[in-house]
Amino acid sequence: MEGEVEKLSQAFWNERWQSGLTGWDVGYASPTIAEFMRQYPDKNAAILIAGCGNAYEAEFLVAQGFTNITLVDIAPEAVARLQMKFDDAAQVKVICADFFTHQGHYDLMLEQTFFCAIPPARRGEYVQHAASLLNDQGKLAGLLFDTDFGREGPPFGGSEAEYQALFAPCFTTKVMAPCYNSIPPRAGSELFIHLIKK
Repeated sequence: MEGEVEKLSQAFWNERWQSGLTGWDVGYASPTIAEFMRQYPDKNAAILIAGCGNAYEAEFLVAQGFTNITLVDIAPEAVARLQMKFDDAAQVKVICADFFTHQGHYDLMLEQTFFCAIPPARRGEYVQHAASLLNDQGKLAGLLFDTDFGREGPPFGGSEAEYQALFAPCFTTKVMAPCYNSIPPRAGSELFIHLIKK
């Protein structure tokens, strides 16, 4: 457990950024999230992207006319890059913080390779904290890995049955299904989720 917690530490993730060990970074917005957000009706919705990394999804959202985007990452190196990237984008707020202590009120939280970076022992805490950050009928949408990586993470995998049980206390499942438009390296290994806060 101690080793797992260390993997969530600020020092661990900051070192990954400084060393260029960012294998989760695909270089563009997730096509799945982009398609979902093209159909999202409220351009003024308060949107949170936690563990946002290079935040390509935020660039996409700005281009689509969304006006209220908050980015949270624990790694100061990542945050410094984001602050430069979004320096002229008033729609985007960048915060260096631990998701588990972050406070705010959001209509939508987008999930993209953050959940899989959290040690499985903290997943229940993730669910509860995500729900606490969302307004009534707030939504959690994005991608979860539907695979066993066969090694110690991160990334940490899981299954649909596990996720259904995990999210059920706090969320109603609108969609949890195999993703049909994953990026090629992740084809067949992702679930798209669209959950609504109870």
